Amino acid sequence: MTNHDTQHIIDIHAQLHSDLPSDPALRVKALESLLVEKGLLNSQTVDEWIELFTEEVGPKNGAAVVARAWTDPDFKARLLENTSEAVGEMGFLGTQGTHLVAVENTPQVHNVVVCTLCSCYPWPLLGLPPSWYKSAAYRARIVRNPRDVLKEFGLELADDVEVRVWDSTSEMRYLVVPKRPEGTDGMTADQLAGLVSRNSMVGTEQATLPAAPAKGA
Repeated sequence: MTNHDTQHIIDIHAQLHSDLPSDPALRVKALESLLVEKGLLNSQTVDEWIELFTEEVGPKNGAAVVARAWTDPDFKARLLENTSEAVGEMGFLGTQGTHLVAVENTPQVHNVVVCTLCSCYPWPLLGLPPSWYKSAAYRARIVRNPRDVLKEFGLELADDVEVRVWDSTSEMRYLVVPKRPEGTDGMTADQLAGLVSRNSMVGTEQATLPAAPAKGA
C-alpha cells in the first residue's frame, strides 16, 4: 500500500466520523425514541415543533429587534452599546451568562457569524441553527474564504466592502443587523420585520424587498 493510499483511507475515515452525530445528539435521539415508544410523544409533534422553532418563533424575535433598530435610533444605539440589555427590553432574554453582541452592516462593512468549535447560536432570537451553520465545511471555510462562501449563498459583495467574520462561543453570541433595504421609508416596523430573514441576521444574505410580481401575473 502506498503512502497516497494510506492517506486516502485516513481522509475517508475522518470524513465518515465528521458526518456522524455527536454523542449528545445520539442521546437526545435515544430519549425521543423512548418517549415515542411509550406513547408520551409522537415523532410528528417533534418535527412540527422543530420546524416551528427553526423557521418561525426564533427568527421572528430577531427580525423584530432588527426592525426596531431600523426605526428607532435610540434603541439602535442601545442595541449596539449593550445588546443583551436592549434585547431584554423586548423580552427576548437568552441563557444566563451568555453575552450577546450586535454587529451592524454598513455600506463599507459586511459581518458574518460562525461558530468554529461547534454550533453556538443566539437561539432566543434566531431559533434553532440550520444544518449548514453546524456543518464542518461552513465552519472552516467561512473563516478562510468568506467571500467565496457568501457567493455560494448568492451574496456577492463589492471589492471595497470589508468582510468581518465573528466567531461565536458558549459565552458570546453575535447578531448581525443587516442594512435596511432602500425604498422602505414608508413601511412600519411590522412590515420591515417581514424583510428580515434568519440568514440575513447570520450574515449570509441581505435583507431585501420581496420581488415585484411580473406584469400580467
